[in-house]
Amino acid sequence: MKYRYSLDDLRYFCIVAHLKSFKDAALALSVPLSTLSRRIRQLEDDLQLRLLNRDAHRVSLTHMGELYYQRSSALFAELDGINDDLHIEKNQPKGKIIISAPINAGSQFLRDIFYDFLLQYPEIQLDIRLSNTLIDIEAQAMDVVFRVGNTVVDNWIARPLKDIHFILCSNSQTVADSVKHPTDLCAKSAVICQPMSIWQLVNKQNDDAYDFQPSKGIRLELDEIQMLTHAVKKGLGIGYIPDYYALPMIAQGELQHVLPDWQSKARTLFMLYRDRDHLPLRVRLFIEYVLARFEQG
Repeated sequence: MKYRYSLDDLRYFCIVAHLKSFKDAALALSVPLSTLSRRIRQLEDDLQLRLLNRDAHRVSLTHMGELYYQRSSALFAELDGINDDLHIEKNQPKGKIIISAPINAGSQFLRDIFYDFLLQYPEIQLDIRLSNTLIDIEAQAMDVVFRVGNTVVDNWIARPLKDIHFILCSNSQTVADSVKHPTDLCAKSAVICQPMSIWQLVNKQNDDAYDFQPSKGIRLELDEIQMLTHAVKKGLGIGYIPDYYALPMIAQGELQHVLPDWQSKARTLFMLYRDRDHLPLRVRLFIEYVLARFEQG
């Protein structure tokens, strides 16, 4: 038999049964005494059961009322526990944040930020997934995502953090002067790092643009910047390397700068998150922490 009754009425009954008083229950629930009495009567009518014995001085449970109260009160206690847990999840700095980031950005720009954040908030855990693959961030239930360049994700907020340029490099023994223009790259060996298979170049002096996609002389393809740089240093070919990574090696003579007047268009590192208004406190704290660190430089 399917009963149709209000869960609010059932909750009111549990409060009355617990306090054994309509008056005290009405005060606890902040409802008029007449309304509470009417709602309990409605519940009994809906259930076709008498749950309470009423007299002028006290309220007592019938046998069926006692059975119903024992089962129902346990359910409401569980619901209250769930509500408390959700409140803690949303409003206290604790719990897990699931993060996705590109491999190199994670190790170069974000690693120390992650570690320092954890030291400041000891009850928060970070679950960090480093990958150069564009994953389905909603299907994998990500809280915060870092991406370079491509930020087209419906209904996600994208905050710019840092501009990155890529430059062309060779090892220190290669005669880089033989490359005068991006068209000269066709005759040179190359090392490719996915997903940057097209070398988008802009001349810093006159803004001329040239996109070069290596197709001949490719010696190695990989998807990790450190391995790319090591392969270039070994002399396997010219590579398209982030400037923040390559310039210190160029200054130390470990790499040569090929076509120093050319670099990529700015590729921006973005931080993405799902909802500005309903974020758990731990995620909001993390977002604010990351933004503050990048504003500091």
